[in-house]
This record gives sequence, C-alpha cells and structure tokens, in this order.
Amino acid sequence: MTERVQTKTAVVTGASTGIGEATVRALTADGWKVFAVARRAERLEALAAESGAVPFAADITNDDDVAALLSAVTEAGGADTLINIAGGARGADTLANAQTEDWDWMYQVNVLGTLKLTRAFLPMLRANGEGTVLNLTSTAALTAYEGGGGYNAAKFAQHAMTGALRLEEAENNIRVIEVAPGLVRTEEFALNRLGDADAAAKVYAGVEKPLTAEDVADVVKYAVSLPHHVNLDEIIVRPVAQAATHKLIRKG
Repeated sequence: MTERVQTKTAVVTGASTGIGEATVRALTADGWKVFAVARRAERLEALAAESGAVPFAADITNDDDVAALLSAVTEAGGADTLINIAGGARGADTLANAQTEDWDWMYQVNVLGTLKLTRAFLPMLRANGEGTVLNLTSTAALTAYEGGGGYNAAKFAQHAMTGALRLEEAENNIRVIEVAPGLVRTEEFALNRLGDADAAAKVYAGVEKPLTAEDVADVVKYAVSLPHHVNLDEIIVRPVAQAATHKLIRKG
C-alpha cells in the first residue's frame, strides 16, 4: 500500500502539447508536484526544464509503459490525483465513409488509454484516502454531430465510463471529475484530425476568442484544487461564441 502523500501530486497525461501541457504548467506554478506523461520525450524534457515537472515518456495504450509509469510514481512517493487528458480525434468522415483505422485509434487512445491508466492507479488512489480522477472528455461526448461519429463514439464512451467510475469509487472516497470543453484552439488538435493546415484553420475562422489550452487548464486546476469533499462532477466549458455544439458565431 502506498503511504498517503502530503504534497499534492498529479499524474497528467497528454502532457506534450495543448491542454495537457498547459495543465502541467498551471499545476506546477501552483506548487503541485506533477508527473508529465506523453510519448514525445523531447517535448517532455523541454516542459520539465521550464516547469519543474517530472517527465515520463509513455504510450498510455501500452500495458508495459503503464506498468513502468505506475512503478516510477510509486517509487517517488505516490500521487493523489490522476488527470487523463491524452486523447484526440482523427478524421471527419460520415459513417458511410468511415475509416476503420481512424475509429480504432480514437477508441484506443480516448477509451482504452483512460481505462488502463485509471485501473492501474486506483489502488494507489484508494490507499491515499482522498484520491481524485479527472477525465477530459469533450462536448462531443454529450451531443453527436455530422462527421463526428467516430469521435462522438469514443468520447461518449469515455463520458459513460467516467460516470460509472464515480458510482463505483464513491465508497473509497475517490472524487471523479469530468471536464468537457467545446471549441478549443490548440496547436495540434484540428491539424491532427484533418491532416491539413488550411482545413484546420477553417475550424476556427471568424470565431471571436475560442477557448485556449490555458483556459481549460485553469478549469482543471480549479476543480482538482478544491477541498476534497467538493466534487464538480461534470463541467462544460465553451467560448461565448459557441452557444451550443450546433450554434457557433463566426464573424466576417
């Protein structure tokens, strides 16, 4: 059993870019010890040098990598907070034109990656006595849209497993939080999804002040920093210009 840690310590996945990277910065700036987890070691090293985070290169869908991460965190004294941010979208095809490999990737990363990390760390979080799991989903987890079927399916699944986890672990005093952002302009999300810089730019064209990674990171930091008995079960955060998934104000 892992002894309960005194300093707030988080494991943050998806830490090499976007919301994950911003969350590492936000938490370390607030005095947290943070294990920054992602596949790209060189980006993690740069983030660690800047923020003081502990870098750990790992593929969250790989069982051996997950086991190695758990071992490293355990040896370093444990953690009380797991923040599952790694995920993403690939493709914007209709179901009629769906690419199986895109769907498979989205399910592996968003759903099974979250499962594997959470399952591995639950004994540590239970032993801590005041553990927290925060899953970053999306408004795509709540409302389907044309061309979003694969991402919808993965994020709906992640939303459902978050709800199940909250019910299952309440008796162990584990707080389970879901943050579901709407339109967030980051360096890589739309580019990775669409594979083309011009197409990615059109996602945000004319939108006044879309959310930034830092905006969402501030929400994540707030949610996990509240007194443990306070649980923000489900947080939906959008830019004012996005009144709903289907209503986005563009100017010009």
